[in-house]
Amino acid sequence: MMEIFQKGGPLMWPILACSIIALGVIFDRAIFWLRESSRRDRRLVEEVLALAEKEAYEEIRERVRGSKDFVIKVLVSGILHREFSLSAAMEVAAKEQLDRMRRGLAVLDTMVTVAPMLGILGTVMGIIKAFDLLGTSGFQDPRVVTVGIAEALITTAAGLIVAVPSVVAYNFFHKKADQAADDMETYGTSLEIVHRKNRHQSTEAYTFQVPEQLQGERIV
Repeated sequence: MMEIFQKGGPLMWPILACSIIALGVIFDRAIFWLRESSRRDRRLVEEVLALAEKEAYEEIRERVRGSKDFVIKVLVSGILHREFSLSAAMEVAAKEQLDRMRRGLAVLDTMVTVAPMLGILGTVMGIIKAFDLLGTSGFQDPRVVTVGIAEALITTAAGLIVAVPSVVAYNFFHKKADQAADDMETYGTSLEIVHRKNRHQSTEAYTFQVPEQLQGERIV
């Protein structure tokens, strides 16, 4: 393996650096999503929505204490700011969660692009070197060219070896973030509907309530 690495030339070192960076991001995101998956509590989310419909906000506070579910965090942020702007508060909280989920993906995307480009660059430089040797030695030893081109292709193979698993991991983690965004949007919309319904019912109750001093009197 070390012999092949050395045959690839100096550009194998930046390709190796790309592979280390990509592996680091993949490992970090894998641990992150395993942790986030273990924290999900869909039953608690449904309970929060049911309690919000009853306006049992104190009970919600007790039920969600200690929860690290990202959907719960978004809903709680909206509930805490319900008197000002429930939807805006949830949007801010959801953005914070998505920033956490997409952390490192831009770096991984860069490695997907850079690694094969470095490989192609190494191949081009190797071919140039092979033809330069051909011009020097002529056709007396054609193996000089074939061996040189074979060695030049090592960098392309190395770049693809880094890029292929990286792009698979990138698409997987990006899909997970999109699914999480859909969950936050779905439950956030449900909470907003419940809140508007409660406010509408409160307004109706206030509008049609007869003042105590007028109760029992006939209105002419």
